[in-house]
Amino acid sequence: MNINSSKPILPGESFPLGATVYPNGVNFSIFSSCQALELLLFDEPDAPKPSRVIQLDPKQNRTFYYWHVFIPGIGSGQIYAYRAYGSYTPEKGLRFDGSKVLLDPYAQVIVNWENYNREAARPFGVDNCAQALRSVVVDITTYDWEGDKPLRTPLAKSVIYELHVDAFTRHPNSGVEVEKRGTYAGLIEKIPYLKELGVTAVELLPVHQFDPHDAPAGRHNYWGYSTIGFFAPHSSYSSRRDSLGPVDEFRDMVKALHRAGIEVILDVVFNHTAEGNHDGPTLSFRGLANQAYYILEPNQTYYSNYSGCGNTLKANNPMAARMIIDSLYYWASQMHVDGFRFDLATVLARDEFGRPTLYSPVLWAIETSPALATTKVIAEAWDAAGLYGVGQFVGSAQRFAEWNGPFRDDVRRFVKGDTGSVGRLAARIMGSPDIYPRLDYQPYRSINFVTCHDGFTMNDLVAYNYKHNEANGEDNRDGANDNYSWNCGVEGETDDPAIEALRLRQIKNFLTILLCSQGTPMLLMGDENRRTQRGNNNAYCQDNELSWVDWSKVKKHADLLHFVKALIQFTQSLEIFEQERVLSVTYGSHEPHLVWHGVQLGQPDWSNNSHSLAFSLRHPERSEHLHIILNAYWEPLQFELPLLGSQERWYRIVDTALPSPDDFCEPKAASVVESDAYRAEGRSSVVLMAIQK
Repeated sequence: MNINSSKPILPGESFPLGATVYPNGVNFSIFSSCQALELLLFDEPDAPKPSRVIQLDPKQNRTFYYWHVFIPGIGSGQIYAYRAYGSYTPEKGLRFDGSKVLLDPYAQVIVNWENYNREAARPFGVDNCAQALRSVVVDITTYDWEGDKPLRTPLAKSVIYELHVDAFTRHPNSGVEVEKRGTYAGLIEKIPYLKELGVTAVELLPVHQFDPHDAPAGRHNYWGYSTIGFFAPHSSYSSRRDSLGPVDEFRDMVKALHRAGIEVILDVVFNHTAEGNHDGPTLSFRGLANQAYYILEPNQTYYSNYSGCGNTLKANNPMAARMIIDSLYYWASQMHVDGFRFDLATVLARDEFGRPTLYSPVLWAIETSPALATTKVIAEAWDAAGLYGVGQFVGSAQRFAEWNGPFRDDVRRFVKGDTGSVGRLAARIMGSPDIYPRLDYQPYRSINFVTCHDGFTMNDLVAYNYKHNEANGEDNRDGANDNYSWNCGVEGETDDPAIEALRLRQIKNFLTILLCSQGTPMLLMGDENRRTQRGNNNAYCQDNELSWVDWSKVKKHADLLHFVKALIQFTQSLEIFEQERVLSVTYGSHEPHLVWHGVQLGQPDWSNNSHSLAFSLRHPERSEHLHIILNAYWEPLQFELPLLGSQERWYRIVDTALPSPDDFCEPKAASVVESDAYRAEGRSSVVLMAIQK
């Protein structure tokens, strides 16, 4: 962009932060506790030097710690960056380095990735201008949303599908044209698949601009948990090569998903940044206001590391908290996303010294913000330093939902056949009232999952006893050791038909429990087609076929895909799975309720050696009556069935021991159960439905 320097610059305004386009120019505002600040303007994204350097006057261009200036004659597309000058005394928490070119924390697009060198941003006093990232001015108001609005699908009616934007369409067999593979545009092409699957929301692994170079040597940070721009869409996920392409292509994707009735939830990483530990690069935050953005150790040279990634964002510092809230509002209002999943959310419940606190200003601001009131907010309620808060977010707030880690573990233990697992399984099926004991608890605030990006895929859960992370280059030390997995007799891939049949049955057992439990179910990308990572349970740095969805499996495992689609459609059609209160455990209630059974009616076996459980679900007002049998024992068991009225019979909807298509039958085509008992094969799940003759 040609910069017209003939017009005089103006003092500008402190609000709003970032770069704001007006008809006659651009207002820049940035927070920094530095002593002097320069605004750099570049003609091209990859220009080695700025075409104009503007020295801001502390008397004219600073209000409090907000530096601001208005530049006439420029507009959307202008490339810019900053240099901040001040004391470099790390032991006092000050890391100003005027040799480093800095990003605007409020940048909406980030460029110059072709020349970026993370290492060049490390040494103090060494100019890195040619190899530094830059920000782009964006006029956010010109996009045509064509009437699009967030969908506001209730959590009680939601089925979430966690996916990685790049991995979903990157494989050569994805059917997506080459230039769109691994992009927002590529995801648009797969919307018919998602709609047919029956999911109501996609939860995207981080799409905030992250640093892929923040990884061990020779590898990439593929998952994206290394944010450098909380307002910018990740640029490599855009098929467009122009500077403004990522913003518009992301919005195209959101608009297209909304048209299909699918919400967009973002996995957001407000617990740390890509700047790493005390030896990390100076990219933005630490060079502008290190003490405001990061929790520091008593020797302030060092960063407190509650994230496990080198540093911890000081989320409850007023400035950092403001940035978090502003980012959420930006993505909700300007990018139309429907919700947020907060990675390592208990970090946000630490005070400015890293201590756990019952009162977190930033969490209460998120919870009570009227601008965010219609968004979904989901907490991963733990962090890397041992602060485990499952129950805390739901227990102390009105809107937060939580990833239910115990659901994952307890369902895995039961299906695997561990002892002492039946009682815990029952609590998970009910929506985990033991974890969420508040009287007004809504079960849909429990986000139930068996697998997620972090850990085994569902195929690998039944194919590996041990993690196999050698490809990560850390001697298999990384990743969780306790996976509660079982390989069904052989470690890894096998051609043994008996083992393959058992593995398929176990996958269907997991899915049946997941979708027939109270709470909001979440599926991992590709589990419906047996995606494998060949035993790698921490594929964060694997930008290759190990992580990519292999679309040939759609045809290869069509029977499983049919089962998943049908089960989602079935459970989504029933109000018994959309309850806003914990079901009562009782007989004969006029309210939706549950009754526990064992092989004998009304006699569940809660003993340590029990491996089976049955339960009846009833919604009298809707005439919904199900009987569900879960047999994790390795031999068949005969289960008594509840008596029905003279006009009703039990019909078999699901039996995971049967081959496709009999493993799932639509109610109108289901087979009647002729006996007053049902033989459930070993390691199988059964769903029966009472239907009038």
